[in-house]
Amino acid sequence: MKNKNGFRPYIDANKVVPEFTFTSVILGIVLAVVFGAANAYLGLRVGMTVSASIPVAVISMGILRVILKKDSILENNMVQTIGSAGESLAAGSIFTMPALYMWAEEGKCDTPSFYIISAIAICGGVLGVFLMVPLRTALIVEEHGVLPYPEGTACGEVLLAGEKGGKKSKVVFAGFGISAVYKFVTDGLKLFPSEVDFGVRGLLGKGNVYRTNAGLDVLPALAGVGYICGPKIASYLFSGGVMSWFVLIPAIIFFGGTNISNVMDAAGNAMAFNGLDPWQVWSNYIKYIGAGAVAAGGIISLFKTFPTMIRTFQHAMGGFGKNNSQGERTERDLPMYIVIGGTLLLALLMWALPGIEVNFLGALLIVIFGFFFATVSARMVGIVGSSNNPVSGMAIATLIVTTLLLKMTNTTGTHGMIAAISIGSIICIVASMAGDTSQDLKTGYIVGATPIKQQVGELIGAVASALTIGGVMMLLNKAWGFGEKEVSAPQATLMKSVVEGVMNENLPWMLIILGVVIAIVVEILQIPVLAFAIGVYLPIHLSAPIMAGGLIKMYVEKKKYASNEERKNAIDSGTLYSAGMIAGEGMIGIMLALFAVAGLDKVINLSGIYGANFQTYGNFVGLVAFVLLIVSIAFSCRKN
Repeated sequence: MKNKNGFRPYIDANKVVPEFTFTSVILGIVLAVVFGAANAYLGLRVGMTVSASIPVAVISMGILRVILKKDSILENNMVQTIGSAGESLAAGSIFTMPALYMWAEEGKCDTPSFYIISAIAICGGVLGVFLMVPLRTALIVEEHGVLPYPEGTACGEVLLAGEKGGKKSKVVFAGFGISAVYKFVTDGLKLFPSEVDFGVRGLLGKGNVYRTNAGLDVLPALAGVGYICGPKIASYLFSGGVMSWFVLIPAIIFFGGTNISNVMDAAGNAMAFNGLDPWQVWSNYIKYIGAGAVAAGGIISLFKTFPTMIRTFQHAMGGFGKNNSQGERTERDLPMYIVIGGTLLLALLMWALPGIEVNFLGALLIVIFGFFFATVSARMVGIVGSSNNPVSGMAIATLIVTTLLLKMTNTTGTHGMIAAISIGSIICIVASMAGDTSQDLKTGYIVGATPIKQQVGELIGAVASALTIGGVMMLLNKAWGFGEKEVSAPQATLMKSVVEGVMNENLPWMLIILGVVIAIVVEILQIPVLAFAIGVYLPIHLSAPIMAGGLIKMYVEKKKYASNEERKNAIDSGTLYSAGMIAGEGMIGIMLALFAVAGLDKVINLSGIYGANFQTYGNFVGLVAFVLLIVSIAFSCRKN
């Protein structure tokens, strides 16, 4: 049976198969805890996490189909729905909450307890799922074929390939195997760097006045995302990166000249602008411009989709209080009385529970900002995927506005900063969880899952991983201390600086306003503003490989074929292969995170074979390897 937009899921709406079972729930909880802990460590160490949806789906297939001899695709999907919640909640938590530990180390507050961290994480995780419920029809159903949701689509293809077997399965696992080996060689054995970087300076004559860097992360998942997204979306992202790295960074360095910047060297001395490298300019200036652009792009996108959201909300409210067992299985969501009542109850709990430091205004801000950023995040991951979702940009915007409002109500000083971080943490988790939930609902939409069961699964995964994250943070802080080399917590350090900057009135407002103006100009030019804004915020090293994947998709689409069926088969083969690449890198990324926790990462590190020239020689090796990887995508689309 086809859905209202003509799409036919793999499992028909009239067919009932095992889905929300004891086995799927227990296995999903275990994977949520494991992946949440691993990603918490990875994010605190290097400032980024890896999407867990596809790795969890692959593990689920291995356990359920091979070991337990179960063959329900919806049961597999339920495991990945619950299991992937751990990674998303960990990402939202570690980007903000370590700031509380840093202030405690400075003697400004008490060290957060397990109860406080877990309570904040539970509130954010559950609220993120609730706020995504009324958005499902608008973003997942009505925009099917418009928003690609690369990881959700890839996860669906992996599950379908495992179900169907045969040629499609071989294509997926070919991409998986090649990507897994590639990822292990570059980030495990470190035979070449996963990020190649080349200086671009002195191109216009003497004096080296034009200074920036060009490069890309030579990783299979980004190329796969680019292929699934296609050339149009990839080009918008890349255009934003070009704006940042080839216009804004050189301009800041050139016009700053010998003037003193706000960047300190190792000795604690302020550096001149012409002494900064492009990465220092990006982390201290461009990220604020990008945050302003992302916030403005989110607001513009929200207004443009507001009519659809209102219709969806009215449709959902039409079922308020009705028996949710009515209607087609694939169209059932959590009842609105649970969503609205649960949201209000969470707001009251955040206000009433001691230790969270959220007053009535803060609880109100969380619900308002939560709905806004849940919408923005769900749409953004539909464009670039969860791994590239600029949650930190949304967190920066939230912290700025929240801290300003707290100051206006005389909630200042350390108490105000703690309240701002608490509110920002919940919003950050909301945005991250909404993004993950939307990807999972897209996968469920493809395979024919029951939305209400997936939403309950997300809630279970959120609570399980929230209870884990408090223990993980306490353990890591006790072992090393946040801000130290082992767990530098770069994103949380940035959030701490933002809150202190607003509270102490030294935040670079001009940069944020510049980002807002750029977003407005881009919208006037009728360029999709959110995709462009994400490109401005993220390093060009992420958007460049996505662009490469998009170009391969364009080549495959424009190539001449004997028939439309042959053309469709070629494009679909590339999608399956790209899905496998995303899965392979995700699996090895988690494995390497576990290696790092166990201290095995240094044992397998072979970068010493280059001596002191690892980056120099590795750049060229990495480029060659990435070109071969891109060629392999095109090869996977050959005539079968």
